[in-house]
Amino acid sequence: MLSLGKLLELTLAGREPADKTQVTVEGVRLRWLGEGALEVRPPAATDSGLDLLLSAGIHGNETAPIELLDELLGAVASGRLKPRARILFLFGNPAAIRRGERYVEQDINRLFNARHESASGVEAMRAAELEQFARVFFSLPERSRLHYDLHTAIRGSKIEQFALYPYQEGRAHSRQQLARLKAAGVQAVLLQRKSSITFSAFTYERLGAEAFTLELGKARPFGHNGMVDLDRLRLRLEQLIEGCEPAIDDALEGLQLFSVAREVIKHSDQFRLHLPDNIENFSELPPGYVLAEDLAHSRWVVEEQGARIIFPNPHVRNGLRAGILIVPASDSELG
Repeated sequence: MLSLGKLLELTLAGREPADKTQVTVEGVRLRWLGEGALEVRPPAATDSGLDLLLSAGIHGNETAPIELLDELLGAVASGRLKPRARILFLFGNPAAIRRGERYVEQDINRLFNARHESASGVEAMRAAELEQFARVFFSLPERSRLHYDLHTAIRGSKIEQFALYPYQEGRAHSRQQLARLKAAGVQAVLLQRKSSITFSAFTYERLGAEAFTLELGKARPFGHNGMVDLDRLRLRLEQLIEGCEPAIDDALEGLQLFSVAREVIKHSDQFRLHLPDNIENFSELPPGYVLAEDLAHSRWVVEEQGARIIFPNPHVRNGLRAGILIVPASDSELG
């Protein structure tokens, strides 16, 4: 296997490769772009026209997706996978990955769409670098652009594998992309209704890619992800890489759709989230439930029928979301 196929090993060691470019016997070109970043380019004669960005490790302790990308890149470097797509592999937050922690100083996935410009520290610099990697990668005209940003959740979930679909005014969510996610084992999709500051929101809103944040189970250390079943996702990614994806039926039966009702924002250190510490994502909350209070600002009471909570986290920095209240949506809302 070509040594550049060991991008994760290089990243964990904090080393640069001796050779920045290598070519497989089939003519696939691997190019190291910087720490945790590697571009794969197929021979021109076999190029499918797809630019596929695969990122993981935006949060350093979410290891199952990191291991999945490591396996895919290793298969490319050894010749087991024969790419027809251009691929950019990104390990998002190398410093946090090496520590086995969610982040070093601040949540990097709240620093995109120029938010890093008003921040400082290692994560702010890395967010700017990741934006530039993506901007250059998606700069070629007349190509399909797809970005999967792979995560696992802090807590357990009643729906284990789900996706967040960013929002851009005047742009419809794609049924075909949702059907592709369903085929990859995703059970639910949250249709966002406003601009965001995550990595997938940046590539969707600024670079014109179809982009998703995928949540793939619960965060566990390296080597302890046997309970996370990524077989369907792995197969779909291999098919996208090799340009042999089956025809996509855009029927969405069985895929649960949700939309954002409200975001719960932590304004001050007096913020209190009235939920059990072990509550799971997608837990239902009845109307009238007092969800959170911030004595300096606000009180959140559940008003919506069928409301559920995802990403509850009272420990975020002031000014950031401490949870998302979601409600069921229908595919009629896609247009």
